[in-house]
Amino acid sequence: MDTEVLIVGAGPTGMVLANELQLAGVPCVLADRLPRRSELSKAGGLQSRTQQAFDQRGLLEPLLATGDYPLATPHFAGNLLPLVQDRHRFPWRSIPQVAVEGMLEKHLAAQGIQVARNRELTGLAQDSAGVTATFADGSSVRASYLVAADGGRSTVRKLLGADFPGRPGTATVLAADVRLRGEPTTHTTIVDGYRAQIFSLGTDPEGRPLRRLSLAGPDSPASRDVPVTEDEIRDGLRIVYGDRVELLELRYARRITNAARQAAQYRHGRVFLAGDAAHVHLPIGAQGMNTGIQDALNLGWKLAAAVQGWAPDGLLDSYHAERHPVGAAVLRNVQAQSLLMDNGNPDADAARAVFADLVRLPEVQRRLDDVLSGMGIRYADGGHPLVGLPAAGLDAELRGGRGVLADPDGQFDVLAKPWADRVVRVAAGAEAMLVRPDGYVAWAGDPDLLPTALRNWFGNAGLR
Repeated sequence: MDTEVLIVGAGPTGMVLANELQLAGVPCVLADRLPRRSELSKAGGLQSRTQQAFDQRGLLEPLLATGDYPLATPHFAGNLLPLVQDRHRFPWRSIPQVAVEGMLEKHLAAQGIQVARNRELTGLAQDSAGVTATFADGSSVRASYLVAADGGRSTVRKLLGADFPGRPGTATVLAADVRLRGEPTTHTTIVDGYRAQIFSLGTDPEGRPLRRLSLAGPDSPASRDVPVTEDEIRDGLRIVYGDRVELLELRYARRITNAARQAAQYRHGRVFLAGDAAHVHLPIGAQGMNTGIQDALNLGWKLAAAVQGWAPDGLLDSYHAERHPVGAAVLRNVQAQSLLMDNGNPDADAARAVFADLVRLPEVQRRLDDVLSGMGIRYADGGHPLVGLPAAGLDAELRGGRGVLADPDGQFDVLAKPWADRVVRVAAGAEAMLVRPDGYVAWAGDPDLLPTALRNWFGNAGLR
């Protein structure tokens, strides 16, 4: 093998996965077809669960140090959710994807992982022992496993012939990074068939406020290949805001379709799909980037376990079992939001009015926040309220990338010792719990069930 894991695609998903493997001491190669990292903002924010995960790896503080990233009020289809703004330790923050990628690439370089750029994948073949990938420059890489993190038009997915069912795009939304004069009066505004949404991206290098503009109108082209013009943006802003908002500078713009597709299988033998290679949808609330990062966190430690020889039966298959339902749920909530925000559909006006009344209820806001923040994701129901949910209060203990057994009363010292190379026992936490390397609770409650949980998630004792 040239390496243990080949990661194709150096966006947030691929770089987070590389970091997880590096933490576990598993060699990997991170290849990308682009000659340099994109400077486009792309996604516009980090949800609570992703920030928690970054903090659990010691990455959140370095990320926040790279710029001024304001807190933002969560929303569902443009309906603000102010009652949940302080619900989590890490509230929603407007951090563009370009900042996330810049921090991750710098961090990986410091760990000795350089992105192999100008590496366009042209072929792959797998057998019972590994995967061979070939590139346009004639080079090849042999790896035990390959992970596709190469975006919505994934070359890996196409080479696999993987089923990617769903709905093709029928309309586009214009997304642009801009400098503006004035401020919108509401989060989302719909006027005469036009819908505009504006939020902060912090400041540019000169300290001037940057904004992300999302704009759709009745005449928006169906193809995302139609160029965006400044006149189109100015006309849309004038219709929606009158003379209250004016375009000063257009930094970058692209069209995004409302296509909604999800890979039928995330695992194809020794090849795995992650991020946009596994699921695409209209980008609302940066859920694509956040979902991709969570894919990487789920998959990384499982691949490491397989490479190191201690993975229990079914551990690699649990990646699809856990993440496919999450991706499907994201597609559903995005499609629901897209319908509510359909400015060309008269029936959507009535639905918006009904939903606007419902969303004022505190319990509705909490439920929607569970959906959007990532904090409500539950992988399994283990007979205890905490099992399957993100663990709280152990962020520092998880920084090493290993499992954690919170043992505040010191009752599991002898029991946990055979797994000491994979699970760190700490005297922290309010109650005893076993936490996976990705920060999810694997066991809590009945002490008699702990040995089974250790074997189910961390293999047989003394394998390494």
